[in-house]
Amino acid sequence: MIENISVIAFDADDTLWVNEPYFRETEEQFASLLEDFLPRHSIVAELYKTEIANLPLYGYGIKGFMLSMIETVLRITEGKVDADIINKVINLGQEMLNKPIELLDGVEDVLKALHGKYRLVVATKGDLLDQERKLKKSGLDHYFHHIEIMSDKQEKDYQKLLKHLDCRPDEFLMLGNSLKSDVLPVLNIGAHAVHIPYHTTWIHEHIDHTIEHANFYEVKSLGEVLPQLIV
Repeated sequence: MIENISVIAFDADDTLWVNEPYFRETEEQFASLLEDFLPRHSIVAELYKTEIANLPLYGYGIKGFMLSMIETVLRITEGKVDADIINKVINLGQEMLNKPIELLDGVEDVLKALHGKYRLVVATKGDLLDQERKLKKSGLDHYFHHIEIMSDKQEKDYQKLLKHLDCRPDEFLMLGNSLKSDVLPVLNIGAHAVHIPYHTTWIHEHIDHTIEHANFYEVKSLGEVLPQLIV
């Protein structure tokens, strides 16, 4: 049992709803636009390189991804690109922004079971407008006491959240699919974290070591968290 918890925070993308598969699908469509210039795997590698370089400028989210796609087009084609390709890239990004929200299995059942017994929080990173849109379209917003949309998920970001919530680290539990963003920084500040693996995770979120920590838990699905909590 995970005891003495007062606040449970949920990551959003690929924890509450589907997200990363849309990026990978768009990445493949993007690569197909530039096949006359480079092999597909090279295009994907160039796009990833651009994304990582741009994270300090644009942060996480679809809008930054769109800008990185456009920049990658210009670099790969050495600026000799047909305007139609740029237009197609913009359309790819807009299609992502208009995707329906597909909740993961059991999400609402878990929120119903925990609502009123804990303070429930969304703690996610990404573009403010896009994440607010997704939360509203999800129909889940009424379950949450607080919504925190972060530019990043470092120790200082979680410490700021806990201060805002007037919550001690040992009373805080984070649930998410990323070991790098949802688990390690939370454990490092003395809080609890549950990892819920998702079948598709951005390579930037991967870590290369095993986590062993008294406050770390791993489950196969969100519903498996309930038996570990007082409900």
